[in-house]
This record gives sequence, structure tokens and C-alpha cells, in this order.
Amino acid sequence: MVQPNDWRLTSQENYLKNVELFYKIYSDRKTETDHDHCEFCLATFSDAIHDALKEGYTTANDYWWVCKECFEDFNEMFRWKVIVESK
Repeated sequence: MVQPNDWRLTSQENYLKNVELFYKIYSDRKTETDHDHCEFCLATFSDAIHDALKEGYTTANDYWWVCKECFEDFNEMFRWKVIVESK
């Protein structure tokens, strides 16, 4: 279980608590940015960077991204509802 003083917690509850998250491939995002970062650990999501993450959890507008590891760590605390995108 994640501790309340985990270094990755930096007030994300203000915008990520109880939200719906979509599991997506990063290239299917709605935004035009060339990369994003996990809102918790700052891991990079990108199509252009070889070792960057290529899929993860995101909000409906693809603005905030969460990597799989942080999702597993914080899912219970943040009470996310996951929507799996169909292809």
C-alpha cells in the first residue's frame, strides 16, 4: 500500500480524484503534443522517443497521463473508474 507521504504525491487529488481514466495507446491521443509525462512519477509518454512509454491511462481529454505502475499504486487511493478504449 502506498504511504500518504509518497514522493510522487504532489496534490494530484485536486484534479485526478474520482475521475474516469481511459486506457489508451499514446499514438491514439487527441492532443498534438509530442510527449507527455506521468502525473506521478514523470515517466515520459511519446511516439518519437524510443524508450518512452507507448500506452497508459489518461483523462477523457488526454491531458493528464498515468503510467501502469503508478496506476496500480494509486488506483485505490484515487478511486478511478477505468474505461477501456475499443479499437
